[in-house]
Amino acid sequence: AAPTPKHGMEPALPPVSPRTGLFGWLRGRCLGRSAAVDPARDTFRAMTGLYGSIQPADSVYLSTRTHGAVFNLEYSPDGSVLTVACEQTEVLLFDPISSKHIKTLSEAHEDCVNNIRFLDNRLFATCSDDTTIALWDLRKLNTKVCTLHGHTSWVKNIEYDTNTRLLVTSGFDGNVIIWDTNRCTEDGCPHKKFFHTRFLMRMRLTPDCSKMLISTSSGYLLILHDLDLNKSLEVGSYPILRARRTTSSSDITSSGSSAPRPAGSPCHQNDSVPLSEKHMSRSSQREGGSPRNSLEVLTPEVPGERDRGNCITSLQLHPKGWATLLRCSSNTDDQEWTCVYEFQEGAPVRPVSPRCSLRLTHCIEEANVGRGYIKELCFSPDGRMISSPHGFGIRLLGFDARCSELVDCLPKEASPLKEIRSLYSHNDVVLTTKFSPMHCQIASGCLSGRVSLYQPKF
Repeated sequence: AAPTPKHGMEPALPPVSPRTGLFGWLRGRCLGRSAAVDPARDTFRAMTGLYGSIQPADSVYLSTRTHGAVFNLEYSPDGSVLTVACEQTEVLLFDPISSKHIKTLSEAHEDCVNNIRFLDNRLFATCSDDTTIALWDLRKLNTKVCTLHGHTSWVKNIEYDTNTRLLVTSGFDGNVIIWDTNRCTEDGCPHKKFFHTRFLMRMRLTPDCSKMLISTSSGYLLILHDLDLNKSLEVGSYPILRARRTTSSSDITSSGSSAPRPAGSPCHQNDSVPLSEKHMSRSSQREGGSPRNSLEVLTPEVPGERDRGNCITSLQLHPKGWATLLRCSSNTDDQEWTCVYEFQEGAPVRPVSPRCSLRLTHCIEEANVGRGYIKELCFSPDGRMISSPHGFGIRLLGFDARCSELVDCLPKEASPLKEIRSLYSHNDVVLTTKFSPMHCQIASGCLSGRVSLYQPKF
């Protein structure tokens, strides 16, 4: 029997079960299921208390009014730099600790700057409606490292695979393009078209780069399983695992919620048409295992949206790869939801399987203001909280009132996200928010160009 710990001593580690063995015990430790071996559990209450003590009056206002709306915020991995993607072609850099302005990249692009992604603590990439991607080095900001040409429409999203050093971008031309930064020169990087779909909105890679998720303005969510970025996918060449709603076995080609969203607002300026049914019906998967880049097509269910289409405008992933976070709006723009979908283990290998790889676990209705604009939400670095734009402010949301890990409070049916705190410090609609990866700090940016930093008062 394991020895009983004395008063004041750390509890003894749990014995290793002969059935699960050492690897099973280590897996449980990684998932954060054991309080005795997970240091994060010793500090989450303290972190929750810090975030709970944040007051709007304690925020720092960074004026960017002359640069247009704030579309995206991104911290460097070490939290030493905060970058701001602005509507009026510029990128702003701040020291988030001292709240000092560092640099303005005037005319960083020729049109709106949409997204920023750090490749490491020094190198970062920006993308724009001018159809280009630019690489920058914090040590030499007077000039770009290089400009990447390959998209034919607005570039909206940048991802990066740190293992292969491949940059992945997506745009409203429907293309996902791979850029080899290992062979980058002043003239650009070698690139290839990896994937194409219609109504493409956002694209994300899971933290381990084993999956690619793509959201569309017509309500589809595409998942490429067992991802291989070195293999280009021609239209119709990828095996379809299944196409259905996340909570039923209905095929999306017969679902009433799969109707395309009408064009006309800034969040779906795409002149393409939905996925072809002949391609959706293809199935070339092999028995006994899922092939590389297997495509799963889902129409995630949103509360109250069973008989109406929806647009997936924002897409984020849990930092531990456990779930995906979606911001959805109805076809008629009269409702807006934030939803969390857990990844189900063991994706089926046959298209007739009744179970999807995603399950709706938590959701909450949003304020639905600033219609037509995309609101970018995010997870905290430990994955216990969500920061969501909400009207003229942000809401901090948890899976339960104690900010528990997702794996420890999975409901049998979809449950409401719990509001931990609301912070209102803007005079216009908040479009984006971001947690610092290293410090107890949150940033938010609004339509009129103001950036607010929230941190506890000591």
